[in-house]
Amino acid sequence: MTEEQHSSYHPTLPPTTEEDRFSWLRLLRSRKVGPATFRRLLREHGSAQNALAALPEMARAAGIDGYEVCPPGVIEAELKAAKAANAHLLCLGSADYPDALNDLSDAPPMLWAIGDSSLLQRRSIALVGARNCSSLGARMARGLATDLGKQGYVVVSGLARGIDTAAHMAALETGTVAVMAGGVDVVYPTENTVLAEKIGQTGLRVSEQPMGVTPQARHFPRRNRIISGLAQAVVVVEAAAKSGSLITARDALDQGREVLAVPGHPFDARAAGCNMLIRDGAILVRAAEDVIEALPKQATARQAEALTVPNVVAEPVIAGAALHREILSRLGPSPIAEDQLIRDIAATAGEIGPALIDLELEGRIQRQPGGLLSLSA
Repeated sequence: MTEEQHSSYHPTLPPTTEEDRFSWLRLLRSRKVGPATFRRLLREHGSAQNALAALPEMARAAGIDGYEVCPPGVIEAELKAAKAANAHLLCLGSADYPDALNDLSDAPPMLWAIGDSSLLQRRSIALVGARNCSSLGARMARGLATDLGKQGYVVVSGLARGIDTAAHMAALETGTVAVMAGGVDVVYPTENTVLAEKIGQTGLRVSEQPMGVTPQARHFPRRNRIISGLAQAVVVVEAAAKSGSLITARDALDQGREVLAVPGHPFDARAAGCNMLIRDGAILVRAAEDVIEALPKQATARQAEALTVPNVVAEPVIAGAALHREILSRLGPSPIAEDQLIRDIAATAGEIGPALIDLELEGRIQRQPGGLLSLSA
């Protein structure tokens, strides 16, 4: 009996009682039962209780002697540890389970969470990169996380040292989610203990591993698919040619997420992975606006209000039109730098960025190499 890899079935009936959640945990913690096998067993047997009863005979039929399902005592200890850590369960199919994971064939059936799980229902961007990052890479990660947070995005990362740490710290006030490789109550590396505590207070920590599990090397690739799965896009800030960040990027591509990368110097081994991604088609990132521009366009709250409230002229729309006219009046056939345009108009990058995207989509301006802008011919 081996774990299946390609089942896409998701149970539509989540556990609604303590007994159901207990049985789900027992089934999921039983030997050789991973996410895909878990879903298949529920589909075939109708409930976790029935699946647990059938597992030993299924194992014997598969040539596995002496198979035993996870003992109740193991789950009782896990639930006790969760209560002590103030952790709560997010179950596939439940209202608080992240919508972003619902379309993944290997979505974790259950996640332990510490903190504000409502963050999982907001738009998210993953920022990942090298553990031994450069000071410039850390500064870039902080800048991206800060600006994306100001635009309403939750920053997702893996709580590793380096780029992950920089991204989490910069997004503490606006919202950040740490996906952990071990138990949600086991902080690794230990130097991030204070950061993890702050994330648990203002953000969210999640893990599919049992409580108390110390992360092993094999856990990190599995963790990475959750990081990319939670996000609309994955931004790689610094990464070597062979690194976990590139595994996350590959997961993102498999999941249909956008992959973006910050370029680096050709002689810097920490940038080799990012440069390879860009060579192979990843979107180049200079600032948060590049990330937002690459995402599927969604109506803003202001636009939605203007559409749903009849006979009301929305002042922000008028202000937006005025900003469009101001931008067009400043541009000509000769390209100018976007930074210069922002200074000339005396607006913020957060205000200018969306307006530039609108004008570019309308075909009224065009971007040139080197971050230059001009009027369309």
